[in-house]
Amino acid sequence: MRRRAFIKMIAGSTVAWPLTARAQQPAMPMIGFLSSRSANDSALQVAAFRQALSEAGYVEGQNVAIDYRWAEGQYDRLRGMAGHLVGRQVSVIFASGPAAHVAKAATTSIPIVFVSGEDPVKFGLVASFNKPGGNITGVTTFNAVLGSKRFELLHELVPNAAMMALLVNPNYPSAESEIKEMRAAAHALGRNLIVVNASTESDIDAAFAELVQQRVGGLIVTGDPFFVSRREKLVALAARHALPAIYVQREFAVAGGLIGYGSSLIDAYRQAGIYAGRILEGAKPGDLPVVQPTKFDFVINLKTAKALGLDIPLKLLALASEVIE
Repeated sequence: MRRRAFIKMIAGSTVAWPLTARAQQPAMPMIGFLSSRSANDSALQVAAFRQALSEAGYVEGQNVAIDYRWAEGQYDRLRGMAGHLVGRQVSVIFASGPAAHVAKAATTSIPIVFVSGEDPVKFGLVASFNKPGGNITGVTTFNAVLGSKRFELLHELVPNAAMMALLVNPNYPSAESEIKEMRAAAHALGRNLIVVNASTESDIDAAFAELVQQRVGGLIVTGDPFFVSRREKLVALAARHALPAIYVQREFAVAGGLIGYGSSLIDAYRQAGIYAGRILEGAKPGDLPVVQPTKFDFVINLKTAKALGLDIPLKLLALASEVIE
């Protein structure tokens, strides 16, 4: 009898142990992906983020999950999306553009990794570049600061243009700082600058009508996600009105725009993926220095330049990271 009871006890343990072990296994970590952009506009960037995660040992669907939330340029949606991610108790929140400030306001405990075009210290995201502090760190692309360089590049192409224009979405949180930066650049070069606002489809059409009426000689388009998602329309309108224009991202030049100039957004997302992986391994975001850009996209579309009757200086062609013919 004792032998029979012992065998039954062992058999019962064999059945119960796997159930107990499964109950004790940690849940798959989840990254909350909060973006001001749309999924279609971010495919290459998301691929870079995932690749960096996989290099850190985290493969989506295998040992990490990602909950994607896309605001598609509608910034009033971000707060609710951030609240959803906090409610799910995600392990890390990735936040791009204006979503970074919303994520920071939503939680002081969940680690946050951002990609932002503004100065993160100046605008209160972090305490300092080397020691961000708190639960947040990330990557800055300094796109707002690079506005003056875009003005200079456009000025080189159309040196006789007395009037330049800046297309801005007034709802974009960094709009005022970009306007200030561009006005300073215009003043330094002795050129006049008008600011034209657009936050809807009809606004874009009205903005170009105003540009034609004002006889603007060159256009700078800011890097607002609203404009990124409508790059084909913007490029087509610039071509229709024979208006030389410079944009923040290479995608505009690929779509037929004259020039795209800015720090590499793909590289920024890759760096953010690296940080997300390190945080999942136990690193504290406040101890990870904010990454500053080292790779820049300077793309010239020669076909568009020819259509506009512009000769691209050889020194600009030599500096370009990509030339589209």
